[in-house]
Amino acid sequence: HKPTYENMRKSLEAMKAHCLNNGVTDISMPRIGCGLDGLDWSKVSAILGEVFEDTDIKITVYTL
Repeated sequence: HKPTYENMRKSLEAMKAHCLNNGVTDISMPRIGCGLDGLDWSKVSAILGEVFEDTDIKITVYTL
């Protein structure tokens, strides 16, 4: 199944909880959901920013 913006947010919330519970301070990732899955990067980026805005977790997004 392809991801939706709603389950993308839920996955990122779970990632945030994992990071906070395990002392993770840096995350590197590709533009998740935006390749074959077809999500729009501007929307995913906004969700990513909203989910992690109240943390000190550094997120690096790379493009291959």
